[in-house]
Amino acid sequence: MKLRKRRGDSRLDVTELSHLIESFGKDIYGFCYKLTRDKHQADDLYQDTFLRATELCHKIDNDQNPKSFLIAIAANTWKNQKRKFGWRHNIAKIVAFQDDYDNTSHLIDTTTPELVALTNELHTMVDMASESLNDKLKIPLYMYYTAGLSVEDIASALKIPTGTVKSRLYKARKMIKEYMEVNGYEGF
Repeated sequence: MKLRKRRGDSRLDVTELSHLIESFGKDIYGFCYKLTRDKHQADDLYQDTFLRATELCHKIDNDQNPKSFLIAIAANTWKNQKRKFGWRHNIAKIVAFQDDYDNTSHLIDTTTPELVALTNELHTMVDMASESLNDKLKIPLYMYYTAGLSVEDIASALKIPTGTVKSRLYKARKMIKEYMEVNGYEGF
């Protein structure tokens, strides 16, 4: 079913949603993986996100950063799933998953094995620190660093003021810094 567009209407129809999947699918999946820390749960969240986006495609405005709209759908879907079913990842520790969707892999300097080992250890510590944050701090942090959304886009997606987003990002960074210092990493 194709929806008719009015002249000057930049909202999407279902057929145009496939273009968004091609454009932002990798970023959305990376965000889903960061939230869930499990490939299978990330796959499910990714699918649920785009199923919900199909239902809401008439609300997606191409001129209003559709990526942030999709990230908001993923975040809200995840929060609803977490609230409804609870998570079982605390039962068994999940090993860090390295894949094309890990956007930090390009930061590793591979000139020496020592640097690779230190960088991997640092990334693991930062991941552990960010995973320990509560959702109010974790979701804006992942939206900012994993999905690359601006503070304004995060505020719009979460329906909170930009000052609140800035505050939550500051608190998240501060808590990660404290975690790193407690665990022996100076200069963080």
